[in-house]
Amino acid sequence: MAFKRIIFTTILPLLFLVSCKGEPKQSETTKESTTVQKDTLLEQTAEVQEEEEEPFLLSEENAIDFFFNYSKTLKDDTVKITTSLGSFTVQLYDNVPYHKANFIYLASKGYFDNTQFHRVVKNFIIQGGNSDDKATADKRRAIGRYLLPPDAKKGYKHHRGTISMPSSEVNNPHMLASPYEFFIVVTKPGSYHLDGEYTPFGKVIDGMDVVDKINAQPVGKGDWPSINIYILKAEIVK
Repeated sequence: MAFKRIIFTTILPLLFLVSCKGEPKQSETTKESTTVQKDTLLEQTAEVQEEEEEPFLLSEENAIDFFFNYSKTLKDDTVKITTSLGSFTVQLYDNVPYHKANFIYLASKGYFDNTQFHRVVKNFIIQGGNSDDKATADKRRAIGRYLLPPDAKKGYKHHRGTISMPSSEVNNPHMLASPYEFFIVVTKPGSYHLDGEYTPFGKVIDGMDVVDKINAQPVGKGDWPSINIYILKAEIVK
């Protein structure tokens, strides 16, 4: 009996040890598998979020289609421009869809806010929408790089008070319009030599005295005003 008890006492602890040694391996395998699944799920989620958060940028390839579709959604055609010298209001033409849509879109994005009237040609035009501030360049990069085709055959002339779009000066044989800038004719009764080359897309309906005031400011080299003339805000009139 004593011999049997010794054997039993010896075997029981051995069985217990063998059993205990097997359990951690199962636990470690399960834990490792769970960790891999979690890591894979996090990577997949991060990839989806990265795809969803990629910003929309306008380009030469998508701008025309975008503004064509955007123009169909527009119900407003009037923009109030508040400057450091006062405010004036422009009404945009419906049948110049790309240029109208572009101007409304940029105003809705706040692009024109804190830009300047950077070119003032006496008794001719005031030109705005640009600035040497870094913030303006940053806003352009965030919106995209593109040009617009001229649309100068709708019968509109460059009468006094007409708002039109200048052409880009860089590698531009087709006189494509620079979308971030605009000019307003001050000449009486108008500057008709511009007809057919630039695109009139609206007219000043209120505050032409402010436009004249801007045109009367002193300028330096390159027609840049001696004192900065800011566009404080461009807001769509509902």
